[in-house]
Amino acid sequence: MDLDPEDVFKDEEDDPDNEFFQQSESSKEYVVYLVDASRKMFSTTCPGNDQKDETHFHTAVSCIAGSLKTQIISRSYDEVAICFFNTREKKNLQDLNGVFVFNVAEREHLDRPTARLIKEFDCIEESFMREIGSQYGIVPGSRENSLYNALWVAQALLRKGSIKTADKRILLFTNEDDPFGSLQDAAKKDMTRTTLQRAKDAQDLGISIELLPLSRPDSEFNVSTFYADLIGLDGEDLAQFMPSASQKLEDMKDQLRKRMFTKRVVRRIGFHIANGLSIELNTYALIRPTVPGAITWLDSVTNHPLKTERSLICEDTGALIQEPPKLFQPYRNENVKFLPEEIAEIKRISPGKLRLLGFKPLSCLKDYYNLRPSTFVYASDQEVVGSTCIFIALHRSMLKHNRFAVAYYGASNHPQLVALVAQDEITSAGAQMEPPGMHMIYLPYSDDIRDDEEIFPDTEEDAPRADEDQIQKAAALIKRIYVKDFSAFQFANPALQRHYAVLQALALAEDDIPETTDETAPDEEGLTRPAVVRAAEAFKHSVYGDSYDEESDMGKEKMSEASRKRKAIAENAAKDYDWGNLADKGSPTWNVFS
Repeated sequence: MDLDPEDVFKDEEDDPDNEFFQQSESSKEYVVYLVDASRKMFSTTCPGNDQKDETHFHTAVSCIAGSLKTQIISRSYDEVAICFFNTREKKNLQDLNGVFVFNVAEREHLDRPTARLIKEFDCIEESFMREIGSQYGIVPGSRENSLYNALWVAQALLRKGSIKTADKRILLFTNEDDPFGSLQDAAKKDMTRTTLQRAKDAQDLGISIELLPLSRPDSEFNVSTFYADLIGLDGEDLAQFMPSASQKLEDMKDQLRKRMFTKRVVRRIGFHIANGLSIELNTYALIRPTVPGAITWLDSVTNHPLKTERSLICEDTGALIQEPPKLFQPYRNENVKFLPEEIAEIKRISPGKLRLLGFKPLSCLKDYYNLRPSTFVYASDQEVVGSTCIFIALHRSMLKHNRFAVAYYGASNHPQLVALVAQDEITSAGAQMEPPGMHMIYLPYSDDIRDDEEIFPDTEEDAPRADEDQIQKAAALIKRIYVKDFSAFQFANPALQRHYAVLQALALAEDDIPETTDETAPDEEGLTRPAVVRAAEAFKHSVYGDSYDEESDMGKEKMSEASRKRKAIAENAAKDYDWGNLADKGSPTWNVFS
């Protein structure tokens, strides 16, 4: 059997399924949307984006619908379930009253969102009262606790998977801050106790419960009445909860069609410090380029993803080869055979661990050493207990002495030296802006750095230099158009925005393609401000002079030196021939240029 010998020792660095682009099973997220469907959710209104009043139920449904559409793009492997409580009809595996699990055919209750699910959920308000119905929450004289039942159903839905391989969350939408307010004395205490215990049982299983409150126009949602105990809020967290919760709700309503790599563990690596002392680190990919999703081949009948399988066929007999293939490398007219294990061992230069080599001042770390996105690392006690304590001590010492660590990263596909730069925690208004940890910067090899003389060779004519007045005018112009508090996260890729909008319209069979905003376009209104116009005119006059005619200059053809030489040669060659005479005689054109 012949195999391509070039593939035997092929480098794996450009593999699209490498560590930073592979969405592994361990990065999944399971979410249950728990929506209060009581009468208050339909009777209470609030101003929407178009300043028209909309019910709290409509707000919750629109938030979830937008989140599902974004999830297909940003986190396609995550699985969701939608559950209503305080409903007239019931639909759940536990057969509990007042809880309805919304789903569509050919889909499990907790599964990846589909186009059919999104289309039917978008129209649920039209048929909700007819098919599902709404009822008041917990009422006096009844032992039915719909909130307790809803938490039970949500917990049962999240039994799928393990907390070691997936994050599990319950997102609760409601505008009722005191679900047991209509009860008295013993009945109220009993239902409050059992509901809080049910929430605690879910949290003990690794399920986080997040509240998204909807405040009524006449009064603000009082989280202290009941839900602070249910989700475990106290102290400063309780005081900051309402602003953060409202911001989270706005984020869901206004999510962009972005593909964002969520801050999840990429891989775990060992960090060997000295004398047999090693700790465990989690690595995170903070910033990576965003690209359209990979093409997925689907079955033409079932529309299910196809799984690719490869079989090897013998050239001589045409039979399937059951034995594993043997790899070889030609050497001196002979094929040297290798086992797959031997190839893997040859490629493995060192175990995939960090090994500390020493420390250097931060002044030695140049900006141009950063050739690729860095990786953020933080300690983990999951396998090596005590890693966090050692990491914190090392982190504080590096910050105190303004040092960075030099280490050898023995990655299997690209081993190299790295710099570990400590980052202190940055907070603003009680919220964490930057986490504490270390950035692992991949240091370049010597041939990765080019001298200025190699990039910009000396020329006979010196490049023009700006005078002091021109520099001052340019600085004044830049100051006028400077973008304050700039962040790359403020701007979405317009091409990807359009791409995702077209995909959404095709998948949901929508007549119109959703509009997208190009946030990278110049701010025309800002550029017409008088101060900006004056600064631009002053800069133009200092560089080009008062007699500069912009329109005539725009009409001039701009050519490089090589283009001008080629044009001159062609014009001179054409002058040597009488084209009319040659055409009359019928001379072949290829003789002209021979």
